[in-house]
Amino acid sequence: MNGMASDHNTSSQEEYLPHYLQKEDPFASKLSREADIVAGFYLTVIGILSTLGNGYVIFMSSKRKKKLRPAEIMTVNLAVCDLGISVVGKPFSIISFFSHRWVFGWMGCRWYGWAGFFFGCGSLITMTAVSLDRYLKICHLSYGTWLKRHHAFICLAIIWAYATFWATVPFAGVGSYAPEPFGTSCTLDWWLAQASVAGQAFILSILFFCLLFPTAVIVFSYVKIILKVKSSTKEVAHYDTRIQNSHILEMKLTKVAMLICAGFLIAWIPYAVVSVWSAFGQPDSVPIQFSVVPTLLAKSAAMYNPIIYQVIDCKFVCCRSGGLKTLQKKSSLKKSRMYTISSHRDSTAMNETQLEV
Repeated sequence: MNGMASDHNTSSQEEYLPHYLQKEDPFASKLSREADIVAGFYLTVIGILSTLGNGYVIFMSSKRKKKLRPAEIMTVNLAVCDLGISVVGKPFSIISFFSHRWVFGWMGCRWYGWAGFFFGCGSLITMTAVSLDRYLKICHLSYGTWLKRHHAFICLAIIWAYATFWATVPFAGVGSYAPEPFGTSCTLDWWLAQASVAGQAFILSILFFCLLFPTAVIVFSYVKIILKVKSSTKEVAHYDTRIQNSHILEMKLTKVAMLICAGFLIAWIPYAVVSVWSAFGQPDSVPIQFSVVPTLLAKSAAMYNPIIYQVIDCKFVCCRSGGLKTLQKKSSLKKSRMYTISSHRDSTAMNETQLEV
């Protein structure tokens, strides 16, 4: 019986044809022309806002590049990844949506899929590194103090190598990039998992190393940070009002820092769910009109971070009248306040902990 079941599973895998092989033209849009136009305008707005926002972050950082601290360097790297998604990837999909079909062929499809995966993975791993940096500096001050600029650059090299490896692995013959079911965009070939055991192993590896493991590290880091901040707040409850206000601000700023990771994950998790269902569930059961929504939501992730930086900046400006001040003068604040926020210089070691996103 086991042998018969195994033969049946093998036969079903061999008989499965992904959507891009079921039709003569896999790049023809499966959406209405009106829906493609709406999606094209949506991505145009997202692309412009993302390019301007992340470009501004990089431009302001370049003016003080020799003074950037480790966490600020990681923030710039996150902006570079987000800008890369906007500049390298979005024009392909925007043109295709307005053209009512993917117009760049298989070569362009593979390039677009690689670029999206490369910069998306780079963004997530960068946020993972940022969360670890925050965890060390807030929960283990004795370990966090030794983190210097050269450690940040080593970390950047590891991040880029990691993203390059996983984005390029499909070209080695163990995976591929393919058009989305709606035809006007391309992605990792999740449908390989339906065809072979090797495809399933590849997709599971991608899911673990490029989504589940980084996400687990981020969640662990910020949960520990919140617990530490709450504990520290209780310890200084009997101190003066200024110190109490400092701790309250630290907790608020830590929660805002989580928005950066939360925004990314909220944007990508629906797409990941649909992708996993395509890989291990019944891919043809996902309506084409439904499959495009998570894709468009994921493409908006690069726009969130500059907005969140500005929210942090506004929170800090509003709290300055309460006795808090930055580590730099006001003129320097205009250049760098988007990246680094700290509490009063005279606070305790925990109060001096900086929130750098």
